[in-house]
Amino acid sequence: MTALREIRADFDDRTIVLYQAYAPAVAEPALTAGRFVPPFSFGRMTWIKPSFRWLMHRSNWAQKPGQTRVLAVRITREGWEEALARAVPTTADPAGLGGAEVHVQWDPERTLRGAALNHYSIQVGVGRSLIRTFAEEWVTGITDLTPRVHRIAALVRTGQSARAQRLLPPERPYPAPAALAARIGLG
Repeated sequence: MTALREIRADFDDRTIVLYQAYAPAVAEPALTAGRFVPPFSFGRMTWIKPSFRWLMHRSNWAQKPGQTRVLAVRITREGWEEALARAVPTTADPAGLGGAEVHVQWDPERTLRGAALNHYSIQVGVGRSLIRTFAEEWVTGITDLTPRVHRIAALVRTGQSARAQRLLPPERPYPAPAALAARIGLG
C-alpha cells in the first residue's frame, strides 16, 4: 500500500534523479555544460521534483510555454538530504517559511492522464542561498528527456497507456532517514 506522503524517485547509492522543465534557452546551455549555467537564474528559487508524472502534469507533457524541455537532473543524495534537512513545509507558519532556505510542498501524485491520486508527491524549492550549491556541487549530470516525454504523451493520447507506462522512469520509495522524514511530514 502506498503511504499518504512518500518520496518516490529514481535513485542509486550515491545519487537521486529530479525532474525540471525549462525553455530551450535554459536547457541547451545546461545540457552542454552538464550543469546549470546562465541564463539559468541563480537569483530565484528553483523547484525540483522526483516524481516524473507530477512534472508531466505540471508541464503538460512539455507543452506549456517556458517548460518545453524536460530535464532529468541527477544530484548527490548527500545534497538532496541536505536540502531536506534545511526544509520548511509550505504549510508552516508564514513567519518561519519566509526565512527558510528550502521549501517542501506536497501535491497529489498524478496518473498518466493527469488525474489526482489519493497520495502525495514531494516537490522541493531550493532557495537563493543554496542555488549555487545545488547547481555547482550537487548536480552530477543532466539528461534531456524531451523526446521520451513526447513519445509517452503520444502513446497516452492514442490510448496506449500500457506501452506508455513501460517508458516511465523507474521510481520507488526513497529511504529518508527518520529525522528528515519527521521534518518534512513524510508518511
